[in-house]
Amino acid sequence: MTPLPAWSRRRSGADVSGIDYHALLPEIILAATVLVTLVVDLTTRKKYLVAVTAMVGLFAAIVPVLTLTFCDSIEFCTATGADRVLFGGSYVVDGYALVFKGVFIFAAFIVLLLSVGYLEMDRYYEGEYYFLLIASALGAVVMASSRDFVTMIVALELVSGPAFLLAGWRKGDPRSNEAALKFFITGVIALALLLFGVSLLYGLTGTQQFDQLAIASVDVADMPLFTLGMIFVLLGFGFKVSAVPFHFWTPDTYQGAPAPVTAWLSVGSKAAGFVGLLSVCYLAFPELSNIWGPVLWLVALLSMTVGNIVAIKQTNVMRLLGYSSIAQAGFMLAPFGAAAASGADNLNQAFSATVTYLVIYAVMNLGAFAVAIIIGSRVGSYELEDWAGLNQWAPGLAIALAVFFFSLAGIPPLAGWFAKFAMFQATIGVGNWWGYSIAIAAALNAVIALVYYSKVLKVAFMDPVPEGVDIEALEAAEIPGPIGFALGLTAFGVILLGVLPGLAANLGDFSAQVVAGIGG
Repeated sequence: MTPLPAWSRRRSGADVSGIDYHALLPEIILAATVLVTLVVDLTTRKKYLVAVTAMVGLFAAIVPVLTLTFCDSIEFCTATGADRVLFGGSYVVDGYALVFKGVFIFAAFIVLLLSVGYLEMDRYYEGEYYFLLIASALGAVVMASSRDFVTMIVALELVSGPAFLLAGWRKGDPRSNEAALKFFITGVIALALLLFGVSLLYGLTGTQQFDQLAIASVDVADMPLFTLGMIFVLLGFGFKVSAVPFHFWTPDTYQGAPAPVTAWLSVGSKAAGFVGLLSVCYLAFPELSNIWGPVLWLVALLSMTVGNIVAIKQTNVMRLLGYSSIAQAGFMLAPFGAAAASGADNLNQAFSATVTYLVIYAVMNLGAFAVAIIIGSRVGSYELEDWAGLNQWAPGLAIALAVFFFSLAGIPPLAGWFAKFAMFQATIGVGNWWGYSIAIAAALNAVIALVYYSKVLKVAFMDPVPEGVDIEALEAAEIPGPIGFALGLTAFGVILLGVLPGLAANLGDFSAQVVAGIGG
């Protein structure tokens, strides 16, 4: 039997009988922020104060994430060099959790900036919006440290519940109503599958904690009912990452939901789904990769292929980004599935590659939505034909659009190239046909992706401005300050991570310590 993950063995410096408030501080701050935003909304007519409160809360929450990360060099840290294990192992704060907590808080901050400018453009209820967004971010942060199914499912639904409401925020828009309804129905079905799978696993093993499940599952791994339970769990998380064949809600929801909400779904909700997949597969079922590995390999292949092929035909930018998100999920799953399916001796590289891709994807996809929101709001449409001639009246926005779309396509020296490089390095490094075949498929799909990303840029740079468009009015329009700041921040991140890719690689390696010893 292979050794258990390092986090389940290393408990020095962690007091499981008490509460480590430093380890829980990000969650405590976000929970307090949720309550304070609600109070501020109820007590003032100046709704921008609710957004300011939410922003201050996110800034405050990132501070303990940093102090926990660099605990070795801070005097008041009493558990230097050790993972913080709470509640008998059900909640763990390690490198893996801290990386994703940082990603979730960053994503929520960018989406908050996008939302402030977006909500001001029309009459929307603002206070409840920020309350729900921070609540969803809190669920994602909790999920990063969850090490049992009960905590993880509660956190997952805290991510999803507010998102259901946010997707239908434009109550007078039938398309937004449709988006929320489809998202809700498919989300409930996915939760039902997940809970049914967990109930089967608990009934067979008597535990729902990942480290104990990794031991108990060995004795029942040959039982068909156990395999069925594991498949149901994978199906539930497959919905969250919008992987094929669980992707049907994605394009309609992306098109119908308010654009900042779509940005959160494409990064925050998707990353939360990947946290679930990574945690369950690597930590709860480390010795059963022969079962879940081929499943994820097939899902990765279908996701990148179907997502890219269907994206070519899209004429609405939000739907195109929806199918792009599906394809990107396939690229992220590729090293994850290939290494496990092949029975590789060391899964660290695959784990690190997936996390590295996720970190870079978060930055460049949020940037893509930022520039799309600015352009779409200015021309009053997300239809591609209405973006024709963008370079003639907003050359800066056209360049920003090119930066993010070329990054999504993996063109150097933008950040996306290293995401693709890490993915190819991990899949080829598997060293057998599982890795080689999906690497070839990924290479072909990367070319297909370049086609539809370039199609958008061709319309923006080379097509003439549609007749009847008031170019002077478009040129005179100003970019809302918060959205402009979000655009600049993500553009800087895409360029920085492209020039210094080691920053993202270090985060991937730091998080991969959680799987030390698996498969070895």
